[in-house]
Amino acid sequence: MTKTFTQDDLIRYIYDEMPPEEAVELQQAMLCDGALQEEYKALRATVSLLDELLPQSAASSRQGSSSKA
Repeated sequence: MTKTFTQDDLIRYIYDEMPPEEAVELQQAMLCDGALQEEYKALRATVSLLDELLPQSAASSRQGSSSKA
């Protein structure tokens, strides 16, 4: 039986919250399913952008709150 992977599954994979056996299944599915692979790439790019932006946002909010003191 073939498992259908969802966007939630891809997010769990990206954040390493998936059991190793399921991660292997997902990797194999991405090799055979171009649409799944494209969805993974898009989500991975989004996560990378968020990782870049979040530290800057945190620094900005700290600067703003320290200027009020």
